[in-house]
Amino acid sequence: MGQLALAAKITHVPSMFLSELDRPRKGSRQDAIDGHHIMSQHCRALGVDTLVVFDTHWLVNANYHINCAPYFKGVYTSNELPHFIANMGFESPGNVALGQLLAQVCNEYGVETLTHHATTLNPEYGTLVPLRYMNADQHFKVVSVSALCMAHYLNDSARLGWAMRRAIEDHYDGKVAILASGSLSHRFAQNGLAPEYAFKVWSPFLETLDLQVVKMWERGDWSAFCEVLPEYASKGHGEGFMHDTAMLMGALGWSGYTGKAEVITPYFGASGTGQINAVFPVLPCDGIQVPKAQASSAMRYVNVGVRL
Repeated sequence: MGQLALAAKITHVPSMFLSELDRPRKGSRQDAIDGHHIMSQHCRALGVDTLVVFDTHWLVNANYHINCAPYFKGVYTSNELPHFIANMGFESPGNVALGQLLAQVCNEYGVETLTHHATTLNPEYGTLVPLRYMNADQHFKVVSVSALCMAHYLNDSARLGWAMRRAIEDHYDGKVAILASGSLSHRFAQNGLAPEYAFKVWSPFLETLDLQVVKMWERGDWSAFCEVLPEYASKGHGEGFMHDTAMLMGALGWSGYTGKAEVITPYFGASGTGQINAVFPVLPCDGIQVPKAQASSAMRYVNVGVRL
C-alpha cells in the first residue's frame, strides 16, 4: 500500500515572495526559501508523488474541506497583504483520486469532510507560497486541506490527520508528504509598526513561548506538547488556531509519537509572528488516543478546545 513518507511544519510568510523581487527586501528570506528547497529535495529522494498541504489561510466555518482539483493554474494576489503578494503566478497538477480517498476515510472515522474537484476554487497562499519553492517544476501533485477552522475542535483535527494517514497507508498506491503550513505564534505587529517588526516577534512572551515549544519538539516531548496545545493555540495566538499542527500530530500518532523534530530553517520573526521549517520523522504507529481535556478556561473556546 501507500506510504506517508515525510511530515513537516512549514512557514509560508509572504515576505518570501518579496525576497525574490528587486526591492529593499530582496534576499531577506533566503533562509526560509532554502528550507523549502531542502524539504523538496527530501521528498524527491523519498519518491513522494503528492504534497498534501494543511492550509491555515483557507477559512471554513463548517466541516473539513479538501481542494483536489485536477489542475491549478492562475495569478494570485493576497487579499490580506496585497502589497506583499501581488500577481504571483502559480501552476501545479492536482490529485483528484487521493483527495477523494482522504475524504472517504475521514468520513469513515467520523470526521465530516467534503471534497471539491469540479471547482473554480483556487488554493490560498498557505499552499501557493510553499509550492512556489517546493514544486516550481510541477514535479509533485498537490492537494490542499482547509486548516483555518473557525468552529472546530482540535481533537477532531487530530483525528482527521490520523484518518488521512490511514487512507494513505491502507488504500493509496503512492507516497505522500504532509505539510502543516502555518506559523507558531501569529500576533501580527500593530498597524503602523509593521516595518519595525519585519524581522521580530511581537512580544518577548510569545517568542519565549515559541522557543520552549521548539525545544519540546526537538526533545520529543509530545505528551506534554499535546496537553498544552489547546492553551498554546489560544494564548500564543497560534495561526489558524493551530489546527494544522493538530492535523500533523494526529497523522504522526498524537501524544504517542516518539520522534524528534529536525529544524531545517531555525525559528525567526516575521511581521511580529514566529516562524519555522521543521521535519518530523514518520515512525510506525498503530493508532492514536486523543484524551478528554481537563476543564480549563483555555479549552472552553469552541475553536481551540477539546470536546469534553
